[in-house]
Amino acid sequence: MQESLRLNQEQKLTQRLSPMQVRFVKLLEMNSPEADEAVRRELDDNPALAAEETFQPEETTDDGSQFNETAEEMQRADYSDEDDIPYYRLSTNNYSADDKGFDFVQADNSETLYDYLNRQIEERNIPDDVAATAKYIIGNLDSSGYLRRDLFAIIDDLAFNHGIDVSDDVAKKAFDEVRSLEPAGIGAKDLQDCLLMQIDSLKHNDENALARKIIAEHFSEFSLKHYDRIMSMLKIDRTLFDKVLKTILNLNPKPGAALGNSQSDSQLQQIIPDFIIDIDDNDIKITLNNNIPDLHIEESFENAVKRMESNAKKREEQGKEFIISRYNEARDFIEAMRLRQETLFSVISAIVKIQKQYFLTEDEHELRPMALKDVASMTGYDISVISRSTANKYLSTPWGIIPLRFFFSEGVGEGEDEASAREIQAAIKALIEKEDKLHPMSDDLICKTLNEKGYSIKRRTIAKYRDRLGIPVARLRRTLK
Repeated sequence: MQESLRLNQEQKLTQRLSPMQVRFVKLLEMNSPEADEAVRRELDDNPALAAEETFQPEETTDDGSQFNETAEEMQRADYSDEDDIPYYRLSTNNYSADDKGFDFVQADNSETLYDYLNRQIEERNIPDDVAATAKYIIGNLDSSGYLRRDLFAIIDDLAFNHGIDVSDDVAKKAFDEVRSLEPAGIGAKDLQDCLLMQIDSLKHNDENALARKIIAEHFSEFSLKHYDRIMSMLKIDRTLFDKVLKTILNLNPKPGAALGNSQSDSQLQQIIPDFIIDIDDNDIKITLNNNIPDLHIEESFENAVKRMESNAKKREEQGKEFIISRYNEARDFIEAMRLRQETLFSVISAIVKIQKQYFLTEDEHELRPMALKDVASMTGYDISVISRSTANKYLSTPWGIIPLRFFFSEGVGEGEDEASAREIQAAIKALIEKEDKLHPMSDDLICKTLNEKGYSIKRRTIAKYRDRLGIPVARLRRTLK
């Protein structure tokens, strides 16, 4: 077959972002600490970018000399005689000349779970190889005291990563040593194993034996609170079952959590809000919470570019490409940062305007249904801009720090009966908190109650929102007397 050549012409429409737009999008996605760091990094990297410095006048005395008296010295001057100065004034060195206090933070010397378990191993009279293997197993426990990894995988780690060969017999002895440590339940592979270990550590009697039988043979029914089925299978009455149930409920499902955990587990991530809301009567004040200074082009770069524009010969100066590129980068960064601040303020202002009644009352029932498109229509921005402006950002209110995504929820119902999902969830939570714990409300009863209160909602929506709140079904909420 003879081949032929063809020339095809196609027309495509594509959209590309300019470098400045790309930079703006990245800055918009950043939270306040990330934006502060981006500005600091840009100031360090680009000599054409400069920040306005705030002027702080030096304090002087009446004779014009510089004032450098410390706070402690000022307080001591209040006493007419040095003998009248209290001892604590003479021994305190916790303040500087600018009245800034330096609080001494005591080091955390509390014993962690791993320290406590290792100390128990060291106090036991066991072979060195068993003790060393036991300590390695302890290092693989999670913060609750569980050993989630397979024992033989830990042996392989010792062999491949540390060049230590451990026999199966030594590993099993070390594993048994770990499982015999206090508190009871340490080294368990799962919750059922943990509860059985704790029951075995209790005094042997008929009630504890029955508790062990329930956990060992009917753990699935027990976890689902099918208590009537368990009593029927074991042929025991309610009185005896209640005693056994009390014993089981007194066990600790996380034995390791009772002790100090490792530093990485105990440290909590600090959330720095991106916006601050202050409320004075009906006046709501919005503040962007960042440390971004006023940015401008550095004077020498500004003058150099002006000279190049006014004199064509200056364009041939050595280094002009460096000056122009840095100048353009600084100019684009300033513009992108300005757009970021302006966009964020417009978005948060629109959110506050839509949810004004919530901010004035702190009542979740006042939350209005609000979607990204509602904020987009009010601000004139694209939905993607609203999404980036609200992602991973937080708002500080007088009653706490709230993620911006909290204010977005779909509407339930139509017309005047429309309510936000947050309002429905708050109503469901309020009903369940007040319910009779012996006879908890079913989803059908919750739906009927809310319909009577004017909420147009279906039972399946109740179930969805209840799951979203982390609330179990009525059967699992039932408690015994």
